[in-house]
Amino acid sequence: LRRKMKDSVAEEHLYLGFSHQYRDSIFPLHTSISLFLLSYCDCKLFKIFLVPTGENVDDQFVTKNLLGDLEVHLISRCQLPVVVQSCCLPAVVVKDGKFCRAGLSVVLRHIIQKTYEADPSKKDVLELLGFKKTCLKACAEVSQWTRLCEISIPLAVEGFLTASPEHCQTIPPDILQLERKLGEPVRVHNDDKIRRQKLQQQKASAKDAVPVLGKEATEEGRTAEMHEHPLPSLELSIAFSKLLVQEVSDAVNREAPCIRRTKTSDLPLLDHVFAEGLYFTLADIVLLPCIHQFLVSSKKQGKNLVNLPLISNWYQRVQKVPGVKKAAGKCNMELLQFPELMSAPEKELQDLSSVPHELEEEDEDSQFIGGPRPTMTKLMENGIEAKFSPHPCPNWTLDWTNLPSAVSPGEGKMSRDRALRKQQQLNNLVAAVTKLAKPGDVIVDFCSGGGHVGIVLAHMMPSCQVVLIENKELSLMRAKDRSDELGLNNIWFIQANLDYFNGTFNIGVALHACGVATDMVIEHCIKAGAAFVISPCCYGFIQNTVKFKYPRSRKFKEILSYKEHMILCRFADQTAVQLPPERRIIGKQCMGLVDLDRAWAAEERNYTVQVISMEPESCSPKNNMFVG
Repeated sequence: LRRKMKDSVAEEHLYLGFSHQYRDSIFPLHTSISLFLLSYCDCKLFKIFLVPTGENVDDQFVTKNLLGDLEVHLISRCQLPVVVQSCCLPAVVVKDGKFCRAGLSVVLRHIIQKTYEADPSKKDVLELLGFKKTCLKACAEVSQWTRLCEISIPLAVEGFLTASPEHCQTIPPDILQLERKLGEPVRVHNDDKIRRQKLQQQKASAKDAVPVLGKEATEEGRTAEMHEHPLPSLELSIAFSKLLVQEVSDAVNREAPCIRRTKTSDLPLLDHVFAEGLYFTLADIVLLPCIHQFLVSSKKQGKNLVNLPLISNWYQRVQKVPGVKKAAGKCNMELLQFPELMSAPEKELQDLSSVPHELEEEDEDSQFIGGPRPTMTKLMENGIEAKFSPHPCPNWTLDWTNLPSAVSPGEGKMSRDRALRKQQQLNNLVAAVTKLAKPGDVIVDFCSGGGHVGIVLAHMMPSCQVVLIENKELSLMRAKDRSDELGLNNIWFIQANLDYFNGTFNIGVALHACGVATDMVIEHCIKAGAAFVISPCCYGFIQNTVKFKYPRSRKFKEILSYKEHMILCRFADQTAVQLPPERRIIGKQCMGLVDLDRAWAAEERNYTVQVISMEPESCSPKNNMFVG
């Protein structure tokens, strides 16, 4: 049956980086994490290639020491498919195809989805994606949690393992950040109900000195494999009953009248069982190989882990999840056993509380109260006003009536009016790109969505190569289907966050790149020495991130604070047609000022940038366009 299921799925190639092998892990840790997930899912759907970073790697040494049941091949970087050569590993590509998925979270989520599609009985694998299937879906550039799991923790552990002995004395700040995250209250979609159950359990415990537990705490069989003593909390009961496909006892579900009357604000908070809260998810799979290596190294150095009680207890708890020990065994991970740690010494807890939150200084300014006029006046007093360059070809338009239907945005699920406005937006971008492009150029459509820009460019410029980059799989699949219908052979598709694309290109394009994404695209283009044509969007979502601070330009930084700049961004979103005209005018001015700041920041790095209003301006409330 498994062979039949495998044959029905197109073979995909999985490419993993390989720098070295240390103890029971392959590095970089992204590779160990990927192999661990494959073992946990018992997934044999991919042909796996290790891509050495060095020139001389002993084939026999690598394959002999993997000690798993996965067949692994070695391949040099220059032998990779062209589309994969433009991406950071891990990456997955359909054999001989042009559709690539790159980056740890995207690849892991794809492995889970393919495993479930091939064998729908593996519902426990699909559950790794969490509630609404969104676990680690948000990109690391905007999600602190994804960044911690996908980037910060693996890099911190790799740095810890390679550091000199004197630099290994302190726990990496990112590990302490995870410890603190595990101590934060859990928020889940039905937490009000569960918190009332916890209150009832606490009252019963106080009365009888016996925890109120579901019947699964006393059942034998598989439950005995998971814990040797009754579960200590309602959170554990709920978490493990889900893993065992059991229902929590009616004794827990039934609420006393006094419990029902309790205000939500007075209910007890929920504690973490696993990394994201109550349930075992992909985040736990990602963290386990990393934390395992950190704990093994710490133990060898004789470190006392009493100051990391939550991580240590999480590590023990994850081992009780069905399938984890088996997967670890396949990957030659010898999991450690610790006595349960209940609390850290007071001094260590004080040290932990002093670990700074990422972007803590911005948290203080999370409320931006007040209108934009004082900020705009302050800029005017310093000679700064929104200014727009004249449109180079305001009447230029594609001959939409004579283009194949699959080229037109109307092919999607759009109303006629919206499709017309989208065509008008595309007229502006395509006109600008046409003036910049030369035969043989590589054009990258960032944040491509369903490929409205990239497909038009690939069709209109057959002598250029066009790459579509988008994080949302369904959107990119729709673009691929349209491309196949047109028979385009000069187009490539990459499902990835922007940071995982590292290819060379000549022109970067983005239509309505949301919030910080506009600045990410500009930065990508500047690093590549590429021209750019970008229409920003969602100014209200702009905020300081790890990589981007606002204002962007030196001139704006000298005049405006972060808070003042954020007020401009919030009001730049007020350009919708249903708003009063005077509000829309102020919104357009705020858009112009935010984009002027971006333009000046690029000009500080030897670019010339024009900020232009698209024609007609009614094509979109967000009708600004950069040409750099």
